[in-house]
Amino acid sequence: MSYDFWYWPTIPGRGEFVRLTLEACGIPYRDRAREDGAQAMIADMGLHDTAPAFAPPYLAIDGATVAQTANILFYLAERHDCGPSAMKARTWLAQAQLTIMDIVAEAHDVHHPVGVGLYYEDQKAEALRCAQEFRATRIPKYLGWFERALAAQEGDWLAGGRWSYADLSLFHLIAGLRYAFPQRMATLSGTFPKLSVLHDRVAALPELQDYLSSDRRLPFNEDDIFRHYPELDAP
Repeated sequence: MSYDFWYWPTIPGRGEFVRLTLEACGIPYRDRAREDGAQAMIADMGLHDTAPAFAPPYLAIDGATVAQTANILFYLAERHDCGPSAMKARTWLAQAQLTIMDIVAEAHDVHHPVGVGLYYEDQKAEALRCAQEFRATRIPKYLGWFERALAAQEGDWLAGGRWSYADLSLFHLIAGLRYAFPQRMATLSGTFPKLSVLHDRVAALPELQDYLSSDRRLPFNEDDIFRHYPELDAP
């Protein structure tokens, strides 16, 4: 079975968390909006009346959808045996993934603190104030929890002996924060050594080498969730 995966075709965004799991787990899929365009995705969203998706990313399956990033990843892990089998570990990974999505939402809101429908240029003063708090308190708070989570488990990964979708998502989170806030992340790099090691360990996974070196791996850009505005960054 090959999944129809839908997400905006020009940004990594929330879809990248799903792509990483599809690729690393060897799950066949079609990146439909990259094949057919964003308008095709918008049209497809109108076809699912019984279980519509509020927004991409989503998987289209048998006339229904599986949407919301953390929910998609839990679904894929369960269906494709791409994660731990014990209930405690499965719920723990879901908890970690939901926390990752919390900081992703906050990272987005740094450059859109007033409204998502407004341009960044319309809210630069508010974004500067929001970025100061995000850099000073929110990034360290979240990364401190993830560092503690890694230390709480035996082995190299969040659930112990094998990588999971949450480890892949942590990799992309760290990469995104380094892109958006390079000065701040450089200052914090020595404070969270386990996260740095995990990032490099995921980047070296044999299962991801083909994807990470291909044009299927979209670069960060200023239309994305993680955006680098120099004025919003500081050590």
